[in-house]
Amino acid sequence: MRNILFLCTGNSARSIMAEGYMNTAGAGTWRAFSAGSNPTGKVNPFAIETLTAHKISVASPSSKSWDAFADEGAPVMDVVVTVCDNAAGEVCPIWPTRNGAAPKKLHWSFPDPAAATGSDAEKRKAFERVFADIRAKIDAFLSDPAN
Repeated sequence: MRNILFLCTGNSARSIMAEGYMNTAGAGTWRAFSAGSNPTGKVNPFAIETLTAHKISVASPSSKSWDAFADEGAPVMDVVVTVCDNAAGEVCPIWPTRNGAAPKKLHWSFPDPAAATGSDAEKRKAFERVFADIRAKIDAFLSDPAN
């Protein structure tokens, strides 16, 4: 089983949806986690609603700091993916290594659906669009034999 960590600034929407989808699509091969550089402390309800609409189980999602994954005893990551441009530009913690090898680092830029304005229906559409992009990126990642 390989580990992948999805990072965002607030860990409330994009990284949560990526974690949920990867744990479903990559089950048996990948175990996904998510965290934020400056976590909001709460998961956006539209993120949970979007995952639930796609029949993706989210056991107890939480918005947490990426520091938890840099501590001794944390799961060792094989891949770390930033899913927002802000987190990509920040200085990340030093991640624990596996056999002396640092995790592979990737950046996948997705717009922030939590910044969507308008009616709830418009916000749902924004979350759905971003989720579709996340799903496509993760599906491509999983189908690449190099991963």
